[in-house]
Amino acid sequence: MRAVRIHAHGGLDQLQLESLPVPEPGPGEVRVRVHASGLNHLDLWVRRGVAGHTFPLPLTPGCDAAGVLERLGPGVSDLHEGDEVVVAPGLSRGTCAACVSGEDHLCAAYGILGETRDGTDADFVIVPARNIMAKPKCLDFTAAASFSLTFLTAWHMLVARADLRPGETVLVHAAGSGVSAAGIQIANLLGARILATAGSEEKLRRARTLGAHEAISYHDPEWPRVVRKMAGGGGVDVVLDHVGSDTFAGSMRTLAKGGRYVFCGATSGFEMKGDFRPVFFKNLAILGSTMGSQGELRRVRDLMAAGRLVPVVHQVLPLENVAKAHEVLEERRAFGKVVLTLADGDPPTPTPR
Repeated sequence: MRAVRIHAHGGLDQLQLESLPVPEPGPGEVRVRVHASGLNHLDLWVRRGVAGHTFPLPLTPGCDAAGVLERLGPGVSDLHEGDEVVVAPGLSRGTCAACVSGEDHLCAAYGILGETRDGTDADFVIVPARNIMAKPKCLDFTAAASFSLTFLTAWHMLVARADLRPGETVLVHAAGSGVSAAGIQIANLLGARILATAGSEEKLRRARTLGAHEAISYHDPEWPRVVRKMAGGGGVDVVLDHVGSDTFAGSMRTLAKGGRYVFCGATSGFEMKGDFRPVFFKNLAILGSTMGSQGELRRVRDLMAAGRLVPVVHQVLPLENVAKAHEVLEERRAFGKVVLTLADGDPPTPTPR
């Protein structure tokens, strides 16, 4: 089979398309023939490397996938070969107290496909049987491969962590990202008023089309003041962020009393600096968030199947163009997801490394 492999951290040249044996599922596992694999910002971190974190190289990246269930491992009896499926990206033991309580994302052994074990940028992927969900019939493989990680992340941020309520106002940063495009839709579904930031007029326009009521460029140095004005002067109730140091201090200034700042990443830098007095004066909450539970993802899948949430796909490229796909994300040219497609028939054999 073809598989993208990372042997060392670095630039785009570290993405190697190689020929590997087709893997066999072990007990409790299944093999999925991948038709489409969705990229996430996590793929960039895996390729570049993260200081203080060790990835199990060589590694096949890729967190999200949709395809056909091809083979069941020993002990798997409640799934059917030939079914069209979506792969859930989160990995857990499935037996610990957190897992059986429906909080598998808090499992001590929690991991993510393409980060802690080989992922979905390959013709075939092996996953635990519990990571398999039926593909919504209304979605093709490309769309079905583009929602799991981002919509799960945004759902957990807004629903479980920030407890966003109808009538509240939420500020969504970097609207063109996969998580933020999902967050705008989820906030709309929850009945919130949505303000969004983005870096270009086109992305601001698309944010409004997606459901944002108002939008402002984050290049405007006065954006915190403008956001407060948009929110009626009192500030916003929730800020959804994954930008980090560039937006943290301004975000805290936009929050109303009792406001909640929830973030799932820090792409601009990990040091958060600002005046922390308003945190206790205004009873603010700073909430970290990573992924979400399998139950939450299945709720998102059901909303996708009902047409109440819609995947946002920016560009579709063949697996061979994985470096270009990374480049599109790296240069922030995407609004929504970049998806890799894989051949339906027998894959061509790439030149071995």
